[in-house]
Amino acid sequence: MIPLLVVALGLIALIVGAELVVRYGAKLARRMGIPPIIIGLTVVSIGTSAPELAVGIDAVRSGAGSLAIGNIVGTNMVNLLLILGMSAAIRPIVMHAQTLKLDLPAMAAASVLLFLLSFDRALSVLDGVLLFVAALVYMALLVLFTRRESTRVLAEYEHEYPRQDVHGSRRWAVVEAALLALGIVVIVFGADWLVRGAVELAAAAGVSNALIGLTIVAIGTSAPELATTIVATIRDDRDIAVGNLIGSSIFNLTFILGASLFFAPGQVAVEPSLAYIDMPIMVLVSLLCVPVFLTGRRVTRVEGVLFVVAYAVYLTYLIVART
Repeated sequence: MIPLLVVALGLIALIVGAELVVRYGAKLARRMGIPPIIIGLTVVSIGTSAPELAVGIDAVRSGAGSLAIGNIVGTNMVNLLLILGMSAAIRPIVMHAQTLKLDLPAMAAASVLLFLLSFDRALSVLDGVLLFVAALVYMALLVLFTRRESTRVLAEYEHEYPRQDVHGSRRWAVVEAALLALGIVVIVFGADWLVRGAVELAAAAGVSNALIGLTIVAIGTSAPELATTIVATIRDDRDIAVGNLIGSSIFNLTFILGASLFFAPGQVAVEPSLAYIDMPIMVLVSLLCVPVFLTGRRVTRVEGVLFVVAYAVYLTYLIVART
């Protein structure tokens, strides 16, 4: 029970910390006059992935690399099948040009790249550099694409991240910077609690660190994206939420895992089941998204339900066959 409690406290701290980072980081950036589109691409996308980054770095440094890799793979499965599927099941998702022309190919390419790098059952610092460079290339292309975004999407970003009132701006800037720093500190402590609790939980349950990363940690760290996307779906205001969801999957595979590997003391071993079962399934899901997204340029309610069912089947397999 104690490891489970530590995991729960770690997850709560990560969610609270990520909310502080995103909310006050975005406000501080707007107060500095940074355009909302750039805020969405940087502060929000990276901020919502901060729990995965903190967990990845802590896990790699503590010798639990499979937990970090399992978390990335599991989180992407949650994002694409569970969260995106639930959103489409509530209301069909219309895909925009950027998603189809850039995000979708980038997500599939990042999935294939990680699978190929992991096929020898080890990831090195050099592999981390390759993944990190891929993230930088994606971000550069993203900036070019967003310059041509529609007025409606730009207006939605403006509404989501409005320019702050300059009155008393210095005082409020200090407050927002302090809360941003507090969020980072909370995330660091939360990641440490989560990793320690997860490793102890895996040992107590007699299962691998990868399995804990694929299930409890992945679902827990995806909680903010789940809540944000479902609320945005109900409000029919999903351009930012769905875009960040797919963008988050790409950042997880490239920026988050790449940056985490920089802290590896050597090579990070990849468990056989992770390299030869879970990663191929993740690649298959990413590739299947291509025809689904392109057909009618939308994800229908039926397809959304099928996505959720597919995740339920995968989760059942993990629980039954791997415990």
